[in-house]
Amino acid sequence: MTRREIFEMLGKSVLVGGIASLPTARLGKSQGANASMPPPSLLPGTEPLTAEGDLAAQMVEGLHRHLLQLTSESVEARAARWNQDYSTHAAYEASIEDNRNRLRQLIGLIDERVPDSTPHLELSLKSPSAYIEGKGYMAANARWPVLEGVDAEGLLLVPSTHNARAYIVALPDADWTPEMLVGLAPGVPPQAQFARRLAENGCKVMIPTLISRGDEWSGNPAIGKSTNLTHREFIYRMAYEVGRHIIGYEVQKILAALDYLLQDKTGAPVGVIGYGEGGLLALYSAAVDTRIQAVCVSGYFEAREDLWEEPIYRNVWSLLQEFGDAELAALIAPRALVVEAARGVEISGPPPATNGRAASAASGRLLSPQLANVQSEVKRAQHVFDKLGLSDHLTLVLSGDGQGDPGSDAALRAFLRSLGADSALKPRGPEPKSAQIYIDPAARQHRQFQQLRDFTRSAVLNSEFVRKKFWARADDSSVSNWEQSTGFYKRYLWEEIIGKLPAPSEALRAQTRKINVEASWAGYEVLLPLWPDVFAYGILLVPKSVKPGERRPVLVCQHGLEGRPQDLISDDIPAEHYYHRFAADLADHGFIVYCPQNPYIGVDKFRKLLRLSHPLKLTLFSFILSQHERTLDWLCTLPFVDSGRIGFYGLSYGGKTAVRVPPLLDRYALSICSGDFNEWIWKVSRDDSLLSYVFSIEYDMLEFNLGNTFNYSDLANLMTPRPFMVERGHNDPVSVDSWVAYEYAKVKQHYDRMGLSDRTRIEYFNGPHTIHGVGTFEFLHRFLNWGEP
Repeated sequence: MTRREIFEMLGKSVLVGGIASLPTARLGKSQGANASMPPPSLLPGTEPLTAEGDLAAQMVEGLHRHLLQLTSESVEARAARWNQDYSTHAAYEASIEDNRNRLRQLIGLIDERVPDSTPHLELSLKSPSAYIEGKGYMAANARWPVLEGVDAEGLLLVPSTHNARAYIVALPDADWTPEMLVGLAPGVPPQAQFARRLAENGCKVMIPTLISRGDEWSGNPAIGKSTNLTHREFIYRMAYEVGRHIIGYEVQKILAALDYLLQDKTGAPVGVIGYGEGGLLALYSAAVDTRIQAVCVSGYFEAREDLWEEPIYRNVWSLLQEFGDAELAALIAPRALVVEAARGVEISGPPPATNGRAASAASGRLLSPQLANVQSEVKRAQHVFDKLGLSDHLTLVLSGDGQGDPGSDAALRAFLRSLGADSALKPRGPEPKSAQIYIDPAARQHRQFQQLRDFTRSAVLNSEFVRKKFWARADDSSVSNWEQSTGFYKRYLWEEIIGKLPAPSEALRAQTRKINVEASWAGYEVLLPLWPDVFAYGILLVPKSVKPGERRPVLVCQHGLEGRPQDLISDDIPAEHYYHRFAADLADHGFIVYCPQNPYIGVDKFRKLLRLSHPLKLTLFSFILSQHERTLDWLCTLPFVDSGRIGFYGLSYGGKTAVRVPPLLDRYALSICSGDFNEWIWKVSRDDSLLSYVFSIEYDMLEFNLGNTFNYSDLANLMTPRPFMVERGHNDPVSVDSWVAYEYAKVKQHYDRMGLSDRTRIEYFNGPHTIHGVGTFEFLHRFLNWGEP
């Protein structure tokens, strides 16, 4: 069961005037004496909080506006990440090699291809011949090796003439089969069958099958799971956590085709042409591999600032920090690029959830590129070619009015001309007869999907050994050596995995208002600005028994998915049986308690923040870290807070916070992870377990390349020498005890090795996904030095 399924059982908080409201009389239970003086209406050094409405929803809306602004600003900001040298073509290519290498990493182009990619011709006993004859070419089913256990499959078109005019990899859209590009199957009009046209004109053409947008195999019958994830999204979800990508996998298939084509020493030029998803892949392939002399991109090239609204399998971590389509064109220069403005693929979203499939796919649509957007992006790229003295190496061709079929004669002539080949085109010949060759495209699609699935499974299981190499420089011979040597890992986690924001632009001017007074404490709403539209918000509980001049420990208590601070305080809300008002209970114990609002609320509204964030090299936790850092800044200004005794205790998504925020913010003196600790990489990426997020709507759990760098034990170990604890209910469906124990054993071993055995603990209890509050309370009292529990 996922967090979403757990918290859907909770219901919704009652809203009064837009603010999540709780019955005041039930916000706290009396466990202490009343102070003689009534609590002040404002906390010391703060301004009145006057904002009304649902502040949690306003937080998410503000983050959305902020991210839209950052996305818009990213276009101009990209120039700072480039250092082009236009003095010579060779100097230019050398100056952009770092950009090219970064792009390779971002699309998961990290696996070695097999050394021999020579195609094998596929012959079915149902076929009368291995070949079919077309006008000026022969066609055959082909399979060529790519990665260990991964082949590409498709068609090989060989010209009847002895020498090929050019070597071409032709890429259909994801929902077109190779046969459609040749006329062997219906679905593509003859004028758009650009692979056949190139073969008729003397080119040797390879057409790989792409992973489709269908959902036939997106599930696991062995465990009774089926989803409406497209095949592309399914592979994307498995691969993203281990630094791979469906884009990278399919680029590998294209490059393996080039490996074969370039074995021929005739010197024929090499080019790639693609439409729709194939256009995307053609653009990326030419950007990362300089062996491609010219590329034609149809129905794809345009401004990429709306990437967050496209299907999630197009999401590339940190892409827009450095690359839009124009910047990918800059990686192709000084080679040739032909952009064809054509009618693009249009889809309104993932497949509908039918036949019992879970509706767990991420939203995302494709719209045909508008001519003005195509022209604008080409204009952004033009200056690079102009500065290189190669203005004619970037060509924009319109198919009709910019919404015509792909593969127009004008585009094909420009493409052949860019390859240095004769650009004259023969008249289109007759379509070959499909009866002459047999192929089952559904079976082939299934094989292609399953191979990538199996390859990714191996990468997930192997990630533990990759992480071990990554951690080789960590020195656990002493506490001081550990702290010194793990500075690199903390920086890497924050900057490369989570994404680090700049310092807040707004001054630290806290706004507060008293919202309730109970027998033993008073509660205050708190708002802390960070940037325009971005703020931190929460509720502070101050015990009445605090004496003048006294400084007490603080507990930051964090809610889970779709939660609010109020959920941790009251026993009159649907979520009470998960939280058991543990924040109020700790305040009754005399702790100062702060309950922050984290922005994982609003169902798909907050998940859209992830879609906006990832291309900017940010995540939801980029903002959560900044919000907590600002919160700590403010808490440390309060006269009754002991800044050296601030602990963290979170359930569920709050437990996810417990292993990502306190390890990076040293002012947290300890951390308790409840209802979340896990063998996290398995949890996110495995497709053979009911526990897996692969099958759920919670695509917000994905963190690019985390599996090759950090698992939960590694995150917890970054707390060292500060105390760390896990709270685990045997019946908590977020995980199983064996996974939790396997991962926690590494934490225990590490603390033991460091001579800090008493500073880590796991408590199991008979119960579900809930705060238990027994061993954890003892842990808090002991390590925050606050009497007896």
